[in-house]
Amino acid sequence: MALTGGQKAALFMIALGEEIAASVYPHLVDSEIEDLTMQIANIGKVESDAFDEVFEDFYQTVIAEKYITEGGVDYARELLEKSLGADRADEVVHKLSTFLQVTPFDFIRRTDSSNLANFLRNEHPQTIALVLAYLRPAQSSMVISQLTPKIQTDVTRRIALMDRTSPEVIREVEHVLEKNLSSVMSQEMTQAGGVESVVQILSNVDRSTEKSILENIEKEDADLAAEIKNKMFVFEDIVTLDDRSIQQVLREIDTKELSLALKGVAEEVQSKILGNLSKRAAEMLKEDMEFMGPVRLKDVEAGQQRIVKVIRSLEDAGEIIIARGETEMIT
Repeated sequence: MALTGGQKAALFMIALGEEIAASVYPHLVDSEIEDLTMQIANIGKVESDAFDEVFEDFYQTVIAEKYITEGGVDYARELLEKSLGADRADEVVHKLSTFLQVTPFDFIRRTDSSNLANFLRNEHPQTIALVLAYLRPAQSSMVISQLTPKIQTDVTRRIALMDRTSPEVIREVEHVLEKNLSSVMSQEMTQAGGVESVVQILSNVDRSTEKSILENIEKEDADLAAEIKNKMFVFEDIVTLDDRSIQQVLREIDTKELSLALKGVAEEVQSKILGNLSKRAAEMLKEDMEFMGPVRLKDVEAGQQRIVKVIRSLEDAGEIIIARGETEMIT
């Protein structure tokens, strides 16, 4: 006889053992605890195959949820079909889709960024902002890099000022995109956008795009530009780091990369870097910069961006501290 969902849950809790099962209960509501307890109490003798079925079902559900989170419902179904077959894949995905909240616009997450940019560039900036706010920062960065500077500025500003979007608006925008890209599903009201979203996106675009967007936003809304910059770290901000932090950063950077990144930067930045190197290392760095000769601005900015990523990575790891805005430091 086929097991019901409640029976499967009961068998799974029994198999987990008392200690682990007890840690699950705090995450359930009272009605779920009551139903689950009744199911466990009514479980009689079961074949060992029943436990195998329960664990297999649990494993497939976890994998399906991971796939949906990564690439959406269609992506999950496509991968599951290869291992479970079409019917079983549909069953697992349908079961999850009834209660799993899927991120808005998840159906375009695997769309080529160039194609998406071509499609979106003719849309209203508010529509573009809404879509990019819900995509992964890396994908949004690639899309926004392919828009015109004017649209980049407008879209970035709209993302930063975005707060809550009604499900009706999301569904309407999704419906338009459905005709060109994929199927859609309705969503509950969610929060996206804001300055933090902009910071994540700009942290992944190239240096030229980042500078252009911030400069243009500053012309239109100086306060918003200042708020965004306050939460970001650009290469020139290296002068704000304390000596210990700079030395920590320098240990992670190749000398050739550093000499490239310092080409043409302000004297203040060069002095700050050179002042945290040994006399011999500073002399070698100066020689490398002189012998390098003319370099493309694009290459210099790319080198600076890679160093900024190292700095941000060290900050995330708690190895250095970046003072932002009115941050107070205690020594």
